[in-house]
Amino acid sequence: MGPLAGYRIIEIAGIGPGPFGAMCLADMGAEVIRVGRQDGSQFHSDSPRLDFLNRGKRSICVDLKQPEGIEVVLKLVETADALVEGFRPGIMEKLGLGPEVCLARNPRLVFGRMTGWGQEGPLAQRAGHDINYIALSGALHAMGRAGEKPAIPLNLVGDFGGGGLLLAYGVVCALLEAQKSGEGQVVDAAMVDGASLLMTSIFAAHQAGYWSAQRGTNMLDSGAFFYEVYETADGRHVSLGAIEPQFYAQLMQRLGFAADDIPPQFDPAQWPALKARIAARVREKTRDEWCAIFDGSDACYAPVLAMDEITGHPHHRARGSFPEQQGVWQPRPAPRFSRTAAQHSPKAVPSGADTLALLQALGYSQTDIDALRGRGAVS
Repeated sequence: MGPLAGYRIIEIAGIGPGPFGAMCLADMGAEVIRVGRQDGSQFHSDSPRLDFLNRGKRSICVDLKQPEGIEVVLKLVETADALVEGFRPGIMEKLGLGPEVCLARNPRLVFGRMTGWGQEGPLAQRAGHDINYIALSGALHAMGRAGEKPAIPLNLVGDFGGGGLLLAYGVVCALLEAQKSGEGQVVDAAMVDGASLLMTSIFAAHQAGYWSAQRGTNMLDSGAFFYEVYETADGRHVSLGAIEPQFYAQLMQRLGFAADDIPPQFDPAQWPALKARIAARVREKTRDEWCAIFDGSDACYAPVLAMDEITGHPHHRARGSFPEQQGVWQPRPAPRFSRTAAQHSPKAVPSGADTLALLQALGYSQTDIDALRGRGAVS
């Protein structure tokens, strides 16, 4: 199932963006084989059902510090279309699993590398996390309210958007090229590069004089009163994003303002005062009351839902956006395809669940498997 059905991806176990990128490939139907040690879930639970980043994957436990374990991985590489890893530059080479070795065993292999700083440069070997990568890219500086320090956007911009998603995109691009050339290549996916790429339009707006470096003064960073989050009478919040004049007119009408009662929309000098007026108006009613008022309009309105509310929203329910099994819900694979639909609700399996089956498929006899187990090379 899925548009990537028939592709085999070897994932060297890691945390964060690498597993997320591999999850995206698995969601699209690729056979992803996660190679790691018997380490359980990485997300605060011993239940594989909650290890969403490993959903839809197969799992083999291999000790990469043993030569026999490295040979098992290289045999898997011979059968694969791509490999993804998320170590610091040079670690795979030290293990004996670098691009040169793997491409020698499989010249068509796409070798996807996920790092924070990239494969070269003065910071390449430096430790870091999402917050550091988006800081250096300029993205973190641009996020936040006027007069306040930069706001941390979870780890969505570096780890997952600029990291895992672009790793998956790069791997698929290289797979398409390999179909034509018959040759594999290395994909260097760096979170600092990806976060910078996500800022493309903002960089352009800044250089055009349209986007100020002062946080919270621009149209999309909480500066504008018509693109903002407001608190309601019951302490909840709603989002307003009516940029276009026709949508803005509907927003003002639903809020109860007359057309001649509001100064020009795009006069930044008026934004602070107008924001105070809108905030006072929104606080007059509860969130659900505003939902009823805005229902059916093009005012670019949506309630701000908490995580424990999203699965019950009618739109998500109609689209089946959060399938649930055995009391556990998770986001449905995206995007959706009309003909090669992805698996609706993939599950994760315990670490090492497929070790025996994969070794047998590689041609290892039971005697060989028992010997590998005995030495701890696989588990």
